[in-house]
Amino acid sequence: MTIDELAARAGVTVRTVRFYGTRGLLPPPQIGPRRVGRYGPEHLSRLALIEELQHHGMTLAAIERYLQQLPDEISAHDLAIHRALVASWTPDVAEEAGRDQLERRAGRALADEDIDRLAAMDVLERTADPDVFRVDPAILHLGVRLLDVPISLETVLSARTVVLDHARAAARELSRLFRDEVWGPYRERESDPEQVAAMKSLSAHMQPMVVQALVTAFQRSLREELRAGYPPADSGPRARETE
Repeated sequence: MTIDELAARAGVTVRTVRFYGTRGLLPPPQIGPRRVGRYGPEHLSRLALIEELQHHGMTLAAIERYLQQLPDEISAHDLAIHRALVASWTPDVAEEAGRDQLERRAGRALADEDIDRLAAMDVLERTADPDVFRVDPAILHLGVRLLDVPISLETVLSARTVVLDHARAAARELSRLFRDEVWGPYRERESDPEQVAAMKSLSAHMQPMVVQALVTAFQRSLREELRAGYPPADSGPRARETE
């Protein structure tokens, strides 16, 4: 992407991109032919994370410290996970966008079939106006990337059902545990100032902690399932014989 394309997809100005670059919040672009800077998915994901952190009231200095703690070679995928965790601290916020604005943010033209797939993934919702959509900016870029994955719409809908069913079951069970094992005993000791302070602290941090725990557990479980179902090419019988 050029700097203009990056700014359009991120929903910011070119001046903002350059400012973040001078502050060291964005890595420098790769210089291509005719000395034109080229930006990649990592820049887009980092911009999205910066904007999310700003929405939470963090100063640029605090954001700089946050980004300095991330690995130097962090991928766009991992940056997207960081942003998802940050975004989980606030209520869902959807933005209305016309077809032209949606395509600028997506960085590509969107056919009606693409719109159907994005709607199936809950990336956007249709409105009464066929050319206006309610868009979830937190997952738009991920949804657009999935458009190029050779998966049918039926498979996308089935996967969404699986994720929602298991997510609701986990949320229901965690809520029950919190109610029975934490909230109940607290109500019996709520006259204790230390218990009140501890409960307030737990309530304030519970959602991001649970989300991070679920994401980490899911990543590890998915990695193990993929390893079991799709072993590396050099892990067959012949490879084991040579060990």
